[in-house]
Amino acid sequence: MIELFLRALPLLQQAVLVTLGLGFAAFFLGCALGLLIALARISPYRPLRWFGFCYVSVFRGTPLLIQLLLIYFGLPSYVIVIAPIPSALLALTLFAAAYLSENFRSGISGVDKGQWEAAWSMGMGYWKTMLRVVLPQAVRIALPPMGSRLVGLMKDTSLASTVTVVELTRVAEQIGSTTFRYLEMFLVVGAIYCFINQVLTILQAWIEAHLSRRYQ
Repeated sequence: MIELFLRALPLLQQAVLVTLGLGFAAFFLGCALGLLIALARISPYRPLRWFGFCYVSVFRGTPLLIQLLLIYFGLPSYVIVIAPIPSALLALTLFAAAYLSENFRSGISGVDKGQWEAAWSMGMGYWKTMLRVVLPQAVRIALPPMGSRLVGLMKDTSLASTVTVVELTRVAEQIGSTTFRYLEMFLVVGAIYCFINQVLTILQAWIEAHLSRRYQ
């Protein structure tokens, strides 16, 4: 087992960087897109609300694997060819944005209406109130489910192996196919995923505690 791990270590190191890069990039891009979708869903304009509703329904209602395969294998039928890593990043971002938009929407809804009224009484407009008063509190409320989504995204990066992205799962498959020691390799990769997500969970708990102290 140790000998196999040492043999695979150079490939695993590169794969960890790819996995972390995909996970974090998809999360932050998904946060940006998800916030826009959340704002669309609470917009007073019906077309924007319908767009947000349809987006969330489609991307939450279909498997991430299908979305990834449609982007990588389906779009070339329409002369749109996207490389493996950008395909995986696009699919993960669009998928994450649907869930993160709901986190943001629930966070915004959780802010007391008195905060809006107090800001408007001070002469703040809608967007100024949203950016300076509502969103900081909404992010604090939405932080726990957002942290869970980041952990989920790190695990979802394993699906990128289906479009030849050389991340952790792909490395385990490659080394397993040459050594026929699939069990050991997938145990090693599973342990790496578990370690990454435990670190993220601890970091999330620290951020939550820090924000709670500041809020109090």
